[in-house]
Amino acid sequence: MDDRNSIIETAHELAEAARGAALALFRQPSLDVDNKAPAHFDPVTAADRAAEDAMRAILARRRPQDAILGEERGRTEGTSGLTWVLDPIDGTRAFLCGAPTWGVLIAVSDANGPIYGLIDQPHIGERFEGGLGLAHVIGPHGTHSLRTRAPRPLAEAFLSSTFPEIGTAEDEAAFRRVKDRARLTRYGMDCYAYALLAAGQIDLVIEAGLQPYDIHAPIAVIEAAGGLVTDWTGGPAVQGGRVLAAANPAIHAEATALLNA
Repeated sequence: MDDRNSIIETAHELAEAARGAALALFRQPSLDVDNKAPAHFDPVTAADRAAEDAMRAILARRRPQDAILGEERGRTEGTSGLTWVLDPIDGTRAFLCGAPTWGVLIAVSDANGPIYGLIDQPHIGERFEGGLGLAHVIGPHGTHSLRTRAPRPLAEAFLSSTFPEIGTAEDEAAFRRVKDRARLTRYGMDCYAYALLAAGQIDLVIEAGLQPYDIHAPIAVIEAAGGLVTDWTGGPAVQGGRVLAAANPAIHAEATALLNA
């Protein structure tokens, strides 16, 4: 119980620190941008680095025994068997455009995968929390339980994705088999789409080309809310890659069948 409380308190301290670091540079036209992948635009900014550095400083003080895997600073080994998986700004492209769909992702994972996670949207002020017995959102309108949407046919479902910005031509063709059957598809919501799925607003998120730090926190939050997150074949998604997040097993099965048709 003491370690549970320590994890939760530390995660919220990390989220507050990352909020401050990111918001200080959000919607600032003079923000410098570097490209991490010259073959395509994969931006990183001073806000990404400052937010991760702020979180790492807290972990060094509060939980030096734990490992860290962060998007910008890589891996730091630990001795506890727990790893903090950090994406300081998931959705840097949205951040650059001033759109409030980016977020800070914080997860705690053991050898089996995520056990706890936060999806934090600093500008809106919403924090989605799942795992260790918790499943709620804390925001400007109070605290509310998270629960994924009940089953309904794909023909009535709402889908979110970052296609066509990500994935191969083969990935996109598989995605379109699902998209063409869904009632509504919305694009480019980054990690906020996972939060909306956990809150019961949408039914599916389909992505490709993800990294572990992109998906550990969403896995924890969505599973705590009653949903499931797998790869496109129904296997574990903790390594990223092709990811399917679903509100319930019924819609997951329908989407999986089409992705693998």
